[in-house]
Amino acid sequence: MARRLRPVALDFVETAPTRLVFTAEVVAPPQAVYRALAEDVTGWPAWFGAVTTCRPTAGGAGREVRLKGGVRFQETVLAAEPAERYAYRVDVTNAPGVRALVEEWRLAPAGTGTRLRWTFAAAGPAPFGTALRLVRPGLGRAFRDAVRALDRRLASADA
Repeated sequence: MARRLRPVALDFVETAPTRLVFTAEVVAPPQAVYRALAEDVTGWPAWFGAVTTCRPTAGGAGREVRLKGGVRFQETVLAAEPAERYAYRVDVTNAPGVRALVEEWRLAPAGTGTRLRWTFAAAGPAPFGTALRLVRPGLGRAFRDAVRALDRRLASADA
């Protein structure tokens, strides 16, 4: 059953009780990576394996996301800074335990490519925080796989 989460602001990325941070580098420049994250929202399932559906809502101010396994999110975009940052807050979800959730993608030039930093900032009861720390390796693997797939996708678009 879907439920509304606590509406948090962008600073939650730094203050959340549980913060998982992952980094990776891609060959594509920040502008291309940003376009894939923020402008080609419907393209997420092609490179992020856990995502089955991603579509913009509210004229691009929000997103609706479905993951494998049936988890659903209704999100509000909190930051859309071309070639620098893309962040969104989950407003409604059917995922158990979570009380607040913000994800932030930071982009920085790395030579001719991009250094990506994904922060998964969440709040929930103590067992939820413990569970997130336990699944951290799996989330890290999903992030790395997604970034590699995104890099291949962007490279083939340039070819």
